Amino acid sequence: MNIVNIIEKKKDNKVLNEDEITYAVNGYVMGIISDAQMASLLMAICINSMNEEETYYLTKAMIESGDVIDLSSISGIKVDKHSTGGVGDKTTLIVAPIVSSCGVSVAKLSGRGLGHTGGTIDKLESIKGFKSNLSEEEFIKQVKEIGIVDAEQTKDIVPADKKIYALRDVTGTTRSIPLIASSIMSKKIAAGADKIILDVKTGSGALITDFEESLNLAKMMVFLGKRFNKETIALITDMNEPLGCSIGNALEVKEAIKTLEGHGDKRLTNLCITISSYMISMGKNISLQEAQMQAEEAFKSKKALNKFKEFVKYQHGDINNIKEAKNSYDVHANYEGYIRDIDETCLANECLYMGSGRVNKDDVINYGVGIIIKKHIGDYVKKGDVLATIYYDDKKVNDKNVEKSFILSDTKDNGFPLVYTIIR
Repeated sequence: MNIVNIIEKKKDNKVLNEDEITYAVNGYVMGIISDAQMASLLMAICINSMNEEETYYLTKAMIESGDVIDLSSISGIKVDKHSTGGVGDKTTLIVAPIVSSCGVSVAKLSGRGLGHTGGTIDKLESIKGFKSNLSEEEFIKQVKEIGIVDAEQTKDIVPADKKIYALRDVTGTTRSIPLIASSIMSKKIAAGADKIILDVKTGSGALITDFEESLNLAKMMVFLGKRFNKETIALITDMNEPLGCSIGNALEVKEAIKTLEGHGDKRLTNLCITISSYMISMGKNISLQEAQMQAEEAFKSKKALNKFKEFVKYQHGDINNIKEAKNSYDVHANYEGYIRDIDETCLANECLYMGSGRVNKDDVINYGVGIIIKKHIGDYVKKGDVLATIYYDDKKVNDKNVEKSFILSDTKDNGFPLVYTIIR
């Protein structure tokens, strides 16, 4: 079999068979296929897409490239959660402790930043000492002992995805439904959980901005879950403005803690309670209403906050030592009006310029830099008001770009719904 022929076949918009897809995946993992060749195939997939069967074969090949964690020795239903990513999306840091504190085991593998969207592992590693690289034995032991784990894929868990994921991040091949779906679901299946909840972001700050594309992605992932005999539910949620108030790894961890303390952004808090409720309902086989009551009680009683602290400490993190930028300053408004929209991709790219993410595959992240947003959609802005606070070290943002990211109107906009629809 020849990788060039496979690339040309997909470039010509023809359907790849299981053997061709498996060969490409395994060949790349083994080093027979180069970065350049795999990047060409990924680009052809981005342009011409894949059908359901191709995506299933791609997901299957990635799962079979490594080990699958066996969680059968852990009692009860194990639930996993994944977000497709968006600007300021720190929901996992809040949701997982809520669910775990309600007695549902959360066994989670997370990824790093992809494009302008941040990764949960990058956020957690802004906590000094946090250990994200766990062995399978450590992974299982932690779920058994404290009911929650969030780790990076080991070299033995979906190695194909880990390698392809890093390549996609630096080759402009992030926005592809089959590539996103297979990447997410291969990790979810390999992590061994019984049931999966998916938070599929849609809007200007999401990896997938168009609602119909987000809907197709949700349907594809639910289809894949079914093919692998995993109950899967997808919520399509709004990402037309940054989720919460912070963008940047350490800043988002601090906001997650503040939220668990009961002082978080209302929209972020409500979304986390909603997602947690579905996970608890699935994990305990109880009604959504009863599950929501349990989630709210865990949140208000600070059980979830304590579970977060326990989780971080167990993975060797020092919650009192989170990375910080050296400098900060405010960006002020030079206009008046209601905020109609926020160009969150522009804000995320300014953070990326300061070092919050990766431009090249081997870039080192500056965990402390980022932006805290002071105004949201629907807020009235007066001249001189603070729009955002910038946290930086060596590189500063373009203040005009930040200011222009807040788009004004003469009339107040009621904003966007939190959850658009649910795919079962």
